Amino acid sequence: MIKDTVFAELTSVLEGRVTRSKSDLEVHGRSETWFADTPPDAVAYPQTTAEVSALVKLCHAHDIPVIGWGAGTSLEGQTMAIHGGLVVDFSKMNRVLRVNDADMDAIVQPGVSREQLNTDLRATGLMFPVDPGANASIGGMAMTRASGTTAVRYGTMRDNVIGLEVVLADGTIMHTGSRARKSSAGYDLTALFVGSEGTLGLVTELTLRLHGQPEAINAAVCAFDDMDSAVNAVMMTIQMGIPMARIEFLDTKSVEAVNAYAGVDFPLKPHLFVEFNGSETSVADQVSSFGDIVQDFGASGFDWASKLEDRNALWTMRHNAFYACLALKKGCISVVTDICVPISKLAEAVQETADDIAASSIEGPILGHVGDGNFHAILLVEPDNDAELAEAKRLAHRMAERALKLGGTVTGEHGIGLGKKGFMEQEHGAPAWAAMGAIKQALDPKNIMNPGKLVP
Repeated sequence: MIKDTVFAELTSVLEGRVTRSKSDLEVHGRSETWFADTPPDAVAYPQTTAEVSALVKLCHAHDIPVIGWGAGTSLEGQTMAIHGGLVVDFSKMNRVLRVNDADMDAIVQPGVSREQLNTDLRATGLMFPVDPGANASIGGMAMTRASGTTAVRYGTMRDNVIGLEVVLADGTIMHTGSRARKSSAGYDLTALFVGSEGTLGLVTELTLRLHGQPEAINAAVCAFDDMDSAVNAVMMTIQMGIPMARIEFLDTKSVEAVNAYAGVDFPLKPHLFVEFNGSETSVADQVSSFGDIVQDFGASGFDWASKLEDRNALWTMRHNAFYACLALKKGCISVVTDICVPISKLAEAVQETADDIAASSIEGPILGHVGDGNFHAILLVEPDNDAELAEAKRLAHRMAERALKLGGTVTGEHGIGLGKKGFMEQEHGAPAWAAMGAIKQALDPKNIMNPGKLVP
């Protein structure tokens, strides 16, 4: 609990932009998935790095937990204030500070959303490609090392964040990286903080790698008779070296959900959603090669979309698939889990997961960014139904163990947070797990930065 005297000090630092209002605490205590609500003691809305530093110094002096907050779209409980404390909401630090057209980079504050950034970049001919689906904040995307639909072509946040400004646990302001395209100067501290889930410090500025907007874009959707054919078509496309911008998989249950939610009538079969970027000539070649491959796997119902409005409609359906799946079971909550495996093991992992879900007592649509071996299961459970929640957790546990058995990872993009912390030693081994704990201890000896998440 934050004492009244300390709350007054925090309020003074931010000129009143610290609140204990019930509505603010409730909003910042919720999760997108199954975790129980855990409201913080207070919420702060800083506008500058100096204010963040002053807040953290006070929290450090009084042993108050500090939890960073972007858009609140994380799925593994990363923003839950399980020990109370102060949530630092970055929604007022939402400026694009500088765009360097010639160098193809930009410096932004953490509260900038990916859609806002790309709107600002339209006139430059550049774009920021990482697209996790939700209109997440750039800071939150960096902290969870997010990826999404375009990772198969453009990489993840790890590949597209080249520098950071970070407020450490004692309030010290530190800079990592530079605007240079490469460096051999010491430890890669930028990479250390990207994916740290707020356990090492609060990011207050990010330097991002930008990419050119493609001359031509073509997207399509196609159906397959069975899941194995769709996934094997993905594997063959990747092994043939066809440079897709996106390649997404939806199983039959996901397609049923999208049909009902978006008012469309895709055949009730597994589907691939794909997109190709490049010059007019290269995109035409890619489309032709992809068409030849998927026909060999029995694909049908090709629907190509080259017009912007048609492509937007197609990807809006895919991005809304999570909410569409939730609507399959009125009033339900979800255990949403993801794994990532080597491409050669993808079909096996997807099929075994589907078999597990089919044999269970709950529904669990499967979809995901299969172009990089990453897929998700949205396990639907009734609120307050302990038996269904236990079954969903069992299925998620089996998925994680399957990923490790096949040489993969327990999460390709959702992160660890609370939900998957128990797998960290199994995935990384005891020495690496202990090393992560040692880094946390060195940078945050009081354990105030998002305590209880990610590390020992």
